[in-house]
Amino acid sequence: MTDIHSTAAMTRRRKAAIVVQMLIADGGSMPLADLPEPLQEILTGELALLRRLDRVTMDAVAEEFAAELDAIGMAAPGSRDNAITALSSHLSPALASRLQSQLDSVRNGDHWPLVVDLPVPVLARIMQSESIEVCAVALSKLPVAKAAEVLAKTPGDNARRITYAMSLTGDVTPDVVRRIGRALAQDYGRSSATAFDKAPVQRLGAILNSATTDTREDMLAGLGAKDPAFASDVRKAIFTFKDIAPRVKPTDIPTCIRSVDAAVLTTAMAAGLAGDADVAASAEYVLANVSQRMAAQMREDAAERGPIKKADAETAMAAVTTAVRELVDAGLITLRDPDEEAAA
Repeated sequence: MTDIHSTAAMTRRRKAAIVVQMLIADGGSMPLADLPEPLQEILTGELALLRRLDRVTMDAVAEEFAAELDAIGMAAPGSRDNAITALSSHLSPALASRLQSQLDSVRNGDHWPLVVDLPVPVLARIMQSESIEVCAVALSKLPVAKAAEVLAKTPGDNARRITYAMSLTGDVTPDVVRRIGRALAQDYGRSSATAFDKAPVQRLGAILNSATTDTREDMLAGLGAKDPAFASDVRKAIFTFKDIAPRVKPTDIPTCIRSVDAAVLTTAMAAGLAGDADVAASAEYVLANVSQRMAAQMREDAAERGPIKKADAETAMAAVTTAVRELVDAGLITLRDPDEEAAA
């Protein structure tokens, strides 16, 4: 390796290696062990490639490093352990104690407190993704109430196999249980980086919300043939004009239509009253949950509106449903779940 004379084409890895070498040569101490092992290996490899540094190059790298340090506004904890330590005096005593217990347990080789503290949906995913034996051990480690909740969200056949496998866990050694806990904590105890901030159901639902009725129904029909469960979830994520009656609370109707332009609302109501049974039911639902005087005026205006083009009707009804969805997203109203009400 020849002498390094310029930083222009130098990689950040090479510059980092130079900084580390300067600090080591100066007797500095660095917690390199806190870095992930792959990064430690890369840094070691870069250091191995260094030979001699001229003073100009060394000063240039040092100045760049110092400038980056000056630009850093805050140093974050960087790990769960450090975060718990940093926040321990600011959290509620009960939560701080529980998190500290988790930290101490992990240091002692027991990762189960992290697994037990996972949300029920994540634990239910474990029950469907891992082997039956691992699931049986995991279910055995959960508190009774939480285990029952997880089991209720596990498909029937899988749940039966897991509960039977629990009867075979009597001879499992403590070391095996510890290793299972560590593996589950590593695989499920950290948020994985994803390209999207919303689940597929919400993303597709938002797209179909803005699609025309014909396109939406065609897509849902095709999706239902391939994946009925996913199609059902997408239908729940979609909110169209015909969903107003079954999903919007009567007391929320005035709030929902308040921000809709009067002319647009008239077009939506005229199209709704002349639409199919579900759409007409939602239009009547709106009229039934406003004042009698306002309802009479809306009916009269709708009757005078005359024939409406399909595109204009869909645009107007979409404006009403958009107003509803905006209120839901803002947390000002809550939609009803027809499935839950039917079960009740």
